[in-house]
Amino acid sequence: MDALDQQLISLLRRDARMSVANLAHKLTVSRGTITNRINKLEKQGVIVGYAVQLRPDAIPNNIRAWMSIVVAGNETRVVVASLLGEPGVACLHDTNGRWDLLAELRAENLSQLSDVLERIRLIRGIQTSETSIHLASYR
Repeated sequence: MDALDQQLISLLRRDARMSVANLAHKLTVSRGTITNRINKLEKQGVIVGYAVQLRPDAIPNNIRAWMSIVVAGNETRVVVASLLGEPGVACLHDTNGRWDLLAELRAENLSQLSDVLERIRLIRGIQTSETSIHLASYR
């Protein structure tokens, strides 16, 4: 994948329903280029569904981490809305037990992950959190 593929994927992850014309305009390339790139990414299995879901190994230099979050009081809606607006949050799950939310985080490097963690820790309504870096998947 080259830089254009990565930019295209980034836009589709934010809005998988964005039109080819709008994608082409944002990336300053032709609609045909966008269509060809999307078809190639689908054929290679990089894009496996819509909303766009990427294979974990499709972006080799990507760091994945899991953040378990306890929400203070009745702040769940505010916290969820803030986390959904955070670009470093790939997925957000409601859960039971010790933690209220589980966020899958993505970053290109440890410095970027540190920035994501810092932004999340500043969100009003997060009482406590614990983060673990994803090392390997077995299935």
